[in-house]
This record gives sequence, structure tokens and C-alpha cells, in this order.
Amino acid sequence: MSTQRIFSHVPSRSLTKDPEADFSSLSLNASSLQALFLDCADFTLRPVWPGGVHTEGIFLCWLDGLVSARSVAEEVLHPLASASLAQELRSPSGLALALQRGGIWAGSVQRRDTAADTVQDLLQGCCALVFDRSGLALTFEVKSDDTRSISDPKVEKTLKGAKDAFVETLRTNTSLVRRRLRTPTLKLRQITVGRRSSTSIAILYIEGLTAPELVAALCSRLEQIDVDGITASGNIEQYIVDRPLSAFPQLLHTERPDMFSAELLAGRAGFFVDGLPMGFLTPATLSSFLHVAEDRAQPPPAAALLTLLRWFSLIISLVLPAFFTAIVMYHQEMIPTALLQNMIEAKQQVPFSEAFEILMMLVAFELLMEAGIRLPNPVGDTVSIIGGLIVGQSAVEAKVVSPISVIIVAASAICGFTLPSRDLGSAIRLLRAAFTLLSIFFGLLGLSLGLALLLWYLCTIDSFGVPYTSPMSEGGFFEILRALVRLPLPRDKLRDRALHPRDRRNQV
Repeated sequence: MSTQRIFSHVPSRSLTKDPEADFSSLSLNASSLQALFLDCADFTLRPVWPGGVHTEGIFLCWLDGLVSARSVAEEVLHPLASASLAQELRSPSGLALALQRGGIWAGSVQRRDTAADTVQDLLQGCCALVFDRSGLALTFEVKSDDTRSISDPKVEKTLKGAKDAFVETLRTNTSLVRRRLRTPTLKLRQITVGRRSSTSIAILYIEGLTAPELVAALCSRLEQIDVDGITASGNIEQYIVDRPLSAFPQLLHTERPDMFSAELLAGRAGFFVDGLPMGFLTPATLSSFLHVAEDRAQPPPAAALLTLLRWFSLIISLVLPAFFTAIVMYHQEMIPTALLQNMIEAKQQVPFSEAFEILMMLVAFELLMEAGIRLPNPVGDTVSIIGGLIVGQSAVEAKVVSPISVIIVAASAICGFTLPSRDLGSAIRLLRAAFTLLSIFFGLLGLSLGLALLLWYLCTIDSFGVPYTSPMSEGGFFEILRALVRLPLPRDKLRDRALHPRDRRNQV
């Protein structure tokens, strides 16, 4: 794998001033922290007396809502009131050392010597014990548990798979993967991205299996992101993929821990973003978007049939409206006589051309789908039923559109719904409209030209050094067969060669 090829898309770091530089030079004391959090109603600062002895210059501070008030009281304040700490008050450094060695019952204790590090810990859900005289602080992790609990997958549903899904909490997501991959070779690197949001990102891979070049490229691209904040997946995805303007997805998204773990075992690298309930995996290929977690739970014939059905649905959803438009407008001799007569009879009282009907129906289905997604569930279901059945049937009876046009567009839309990836489905819907326009102006020649250009374009896309069309473009017969159908698991002994795993054999 070419290292230069992988790093070709690494963006240059912005020269914008880091907002943390405004307080990184401040002295570490209670007054400076209180000034930094001025007008922050959730910032709490209170003096404490270790060992019950009146002591000046020792303060405890935290951000309400990010920490658990009960944990602060039980794990920090209660041990601080212990009489055994009174003998350590002669030296602030001695008291700090005693607290680090077990005087405080919190699970994580860090010594901080700068205001910037202390502020970052406060924003991550810690409370800080500040010693004004010595200019140091001890931070204790007492994060709040007020987060969304683990629930069933909402998008990637299965009948025979696990029933847990990722949530918005970073450490919860990493623990879900740890429970499935109980090995010290599962490595986790954590970085912070976002000059103002300070969003934590955890990068996961299996040492000795994942290609080191892939891990290095992923870490480098993530570290080079220089934005104010990470609030959506696009804030990450569009900065690290090779073709950010492409309509085709170039990162795998999943809400299922079992799917994420399986892809790590296949040789991919993944990462989580704090605040986003999904996992990201790379590299991504076109065939990887057509597989689901339940494929490995199905018998081999059923899994192979369903995989081929998704490929067939992809092709039908992409070309069916364009092919029908080209046949009707330019090649009527290809239509069977009985069908052509029925179409002529149904078309006699319809005032619009077939091309206009197809385009109008494509737009109508897009509007119905968008309305069903954006509206609340009861209202969205009602809109879909009214739009798809009542309005559609009324339009046919009123001779506004012909029945065959409704059938063609509906069949294309249903085939698009079988695709596991919604991002891939969005790209197919966009290309479907483009191919239909080409067929309107140039017939089958335009459709053939569009397909040729699409195939050429897909061959030019790389995902972290792996061709997007792999393994069809560079694999042998066995690799192509694995992409189209699932082999019996006892015979599927090798990992995908295109991922360049350090260990290709996954079983004896």
C-alpha cells in the first residue's frame, strides 16, 4: 500500500488562533478559574477545609450537570473531611500527594499544573481541588450518569442479531465493543478535535491485524481537522474522505456493536465521536454497503440469495425509470404489442408526456419520503398512506398520470428501500434522476453513456488507499464471489485482501 497515496488528502492545518491560548498562560488559582467561567451559572466554586481544620486557599469547583452531585459528596467531600488529613496540612504538596495516593475515593485522580488542563478536565466531567498557594490542582472523575440508556437498534434491525445499539456517550460505546472483543490487542487511541467544542474521538483497531498504514492515515487525518466544533457526522466525514464532494458514501456507519466488532475483525479501523450514536469504519467499498449484520446469521443459501437480491435492487432502482422513459420515447418497437395497446389506451386522456410524468412522480416520491422522515411518527405514517394510496389513486383516476408510470416509479422506489445504507440510497436517487434526464434527451444511448461514466467514476474513487470498486476491480474470482454472495462460514477462512490485513487467516 502506498503511504503517499493514503496521505494525499490530509488537509493543511489552519493558522487560526487557538481559543485556549487566551487562558493557557493564566496562573492556576480559584480566582482565575472563576474569571474564566464568569456568567456561567452552572459553575460551582466553594472553599473546603481538609480534615475539618480551617485552611485558606483550598477550593473545590465543578460544572453542575456534567458531574454527579452524589459522587462529589461521597467520593470527594466526605474523604476530605476525614480527621486523618489534618496532619498533612503542613504542606500543600504533602496534602496533594496524600490525596493522590488514596485520600480521595474517586477512581481517577490527575495532578494538573496549568489552568488549561484543569479547565479541560472540568469540561470532561471532573471536579477540581485547587491549591492557590502552590498553583496546582487535583482533578477527580465524577461524571454524571444522566445519559440515554442502551436501547434497541432503530435503523439496522435484525431478527437474529443483538438488541443493543450505540448511544451518545463515548465511553459507553467503547465498552460495548470491549464486551465483544475481550483482547488486549484491541487498541484505543483518544484525541480531541474542535477548538471550541473539544470533542473526544476514540480510534479503535486490532493490533497485529489492522494495517498500520491505515491506522496512521486515520489518526493523521482526524488530528488535522481544525474546526470550531463537531456537532454532526459531516463535520468529521467531509474532512477525512478522499472525495468530499462525491455523492457516494466513503465511510461505513453503523449503530450496531456486533457489526462494528465484525468489521474490526475483518481488518478495518473504526472510531467513535462523543455525542454521536454511531460508529464509523474505514476503508469503505461499494460492496460493503450491501451487506448487513444478519448475513452471518442466515444459512448460506438464504444469505447469498438476499445479497444478490440487494445487488439486483440496486440496479433496478438506478436504471428502471430511465430505461422505461427511453423505451417509450424512442424505442416503442421493443414493447410487447399487448402491453403497448394497454399503455396507449391508458394514455389517451392523460395530458402530459411520459417523460414529464416520470419526473413528476420521482419528485412526488421524494417529497413523500422526506415528509415521512421529518414529521413525527404518527403524522409521518399518515402522510405516507395518504400520499401513496389516496392521492396516487386519485391522480390515476383523474387521468393526471398513467398507471404504468406510477408502477415504474413505485417499483424503483421500493427497490431503493432494500438498500441497507441510507447514504448509498441517497446517491442512487440522485443518479436515478440524472439518468432519467439523459434518457429523455438521448434515449438508450444517453442511458448507456451515463452508466459508462458512472462506472469510470467509481473506479477513480479510493477510500484510504483501497479502490471503491474492490474486489470487483482488482480481486480474483474468489474475492468477487465473496462480495456477491456469502460463502459457508467454515469455508470462508481468509480476510479481504484489499484491506491489507497483517493476518489474512481468520480461522484454522
